Amino acid sequence: MIGDLVKVTVDRPLGSEHPVYAFIYPINYGYVEGIMAGDGEFQDVYILGVNEPVDSFEGEVIAIIHRKDDVEEKWVVAPKGKKFTKEEIEKETWFQEQWFISKIIMEN
Repeated sequence: MIGDLVKVTVDRPLGSEHPVYAFIYPINYGYVEGIMAGDGEFQDVYILGVNEPVDSFEGEVIAIIHRKDDVEEKWVVAPKGKKFTKEEIEKETWFQEQWFISKIIMEN
């Protein structure tokens, strides 16, 4: 999966408010239609490297965030060829991942 190109439908663009919890999305967040995650919904995606709200995005899966205390994983997608370190991914996704025990999986 890492290295694959995917099309993300953004349902929570950068700057939008979470519909249940009181926080604002500091990055674009969405899902890949047609790929089911462990929670029975489409696969959720964090989009890094896009600094404006978007409705959709096609990019490269650069990491998977494996949640040890949840039923689903999150994919991290960025513009093709753009790389981020584990530390950068942790910082960008902390707004939501702070509530979970997770591990970032990347290609070496």
